[in-house]
Amino acid sequence: MSVHREKFKPLGGPDGGNGGHGGDVVFVVDPNVHTLLDFHFQTRLQGGNGKHGQGSNRDGATGESIKVSVPNGTVIYSGGEILADLTGDGTEVTVAQGGRGGRGNRALVSSKRKVPGFAELGESGDELEVVLELKSVADVGLVGFPSAGKSSLIAAMSAARPKIADYPFTTLTPNLGVVSAGETTYTIADVPGLIPGAAAGKGLGLEFLRHIERCAVLAHVVDCANLESERDPVSDIDALEHELAEYGGLADRPRIIVLNKVDVPDGRELAEYVRGDLEKYGWPVYLVSAVSREGLKELNFAFAREVQDFRSAQPPVEATRMVIRPAAIDDSGFKIKKLVPAFEGDVEFLVTGAKPERWINQTSFENEEAVGYLADRLANLGVEDELVKQGAIPGSIVKIADHEFEWQPTDPNIIATVGPRGTDARFEVSDRKGADERLAERKERRSELLERVAKEKEARGKSRRG
Repeated sequence: MSVHREKFKPLGGPDGGNGGHGGDVVFVVDPNVHTLLDFHFQTRLQGGNGKHGQGSNRDGATGESIKVSVPNGTVIYSGGEILADLTGDGTEVTVAQGGRGGRGNRALVSSKRKVPGFAELGESGDELEVVLELKSVADVGLVGFPSAGKSSLIAAMSAARPKIADYPFTTLTPNLGVVSAGETTYTIADVPGLIPGAAAGKGLGLEFLRHIERCAVLAHVVDCANLESERDPVSDIDALEHELAEYGGLADRPRIIVLNKVDVPDGRELAEYVRGDLEKYGWPVYLVSAVSREGLKELNFAFAREVQDFRSAQPPVEATRMVIRPAAIDDSGFKIKKLVPAFEGDVEFLVTGAKPERWINQTSFENEEAVGYLADRLANLGVEDELVKQGAIPGSIVKIADHEFEWQPTDPNIIATVGPRGTDARFEVSDRKGADERLAERKERRSELLERVAKEKEARGKSRRG
């Protein structure tokens, strides 16, 4: 709130600038970021505060927005619902917007208020809790039971060096490798192993399945050197397909069957034996060995062909910018609910609505003129008329947002700007009425006291004569 003053112009008019808007929180896909590990240590993200407006019509600076780098394939959830699915380098989404700056008194000038003695308070920015989940973005997904040789296969085909050991569930997080076949370059993902019941959360469950949602090609990696008698390649693939069907959304992805570990004599014999049985699926079958690298070249080019076909069928993907916005705050609707007070002084009427609640938060209740301006806005919106219809009387307790107050009808005959800046004539009238009432009470008590004293004197006089 500011009034322009200079020599020979003691009252040059209002010149208070508006407050700056708060900064946003923006998530951006960065190709150099590969994990969400940093968010374990930095759990709170906050944009900068807007600066205050100043005199001479100077608006406050906008708060600094922060851009948070996340890996490609990050999914943002809030309240169990997906807010954004970020794929493609440079894709960004504004998750939380900064609050709007309050208007200075220059912007609040009207025909009644030539020089407003108040300014609006700034609004709070968006505040929400989000969950970040990373789903790998790979062209080829290797699926199979634990210890089927997926990690060994990706290590043999790319420069990736995943953990390899002779016990199940060695892979706990996806491993990505980059593979080239001629002019085609694609990524291959070694995801955690699958067991029956994974779609229902058994084992690593969804920790496995969520990472193959984006894959263009699924490769069933089967361990042909497995010595367990109750398992065989056909039953393994049937079990894998059952889990994929239970998870859903993957039926249209092309499949390739990879019979691994043919460097072991028993493994090669089993692979040759079941090769004919696997033709019922109608998918290409390749016999490979991650140790001797047998068949890897043919498998590499088969992956490349499927990936290239998939890419050709997809529309071009460009970096996009998304903004998640809350519901519009300029809704003119409001509701008034009449409550049944249990004790004197309880809230009798509850007013809800975007505009009334927003106006309450913008008002400085230490400034009488600002409160008078709020009363005018509520009256123009129709809140007072509705209160009267529902039986409100002067002095009724009304609650809007977090504020409770005794309602007094707005008198349209009172000019709100009469008096010094920062004051409102309605408060003066109210105070004067209160003073008159207090004076009348004192006069009444004084007259009662004088009457009682007179009676006491008269009684004492009678006792003396007696």
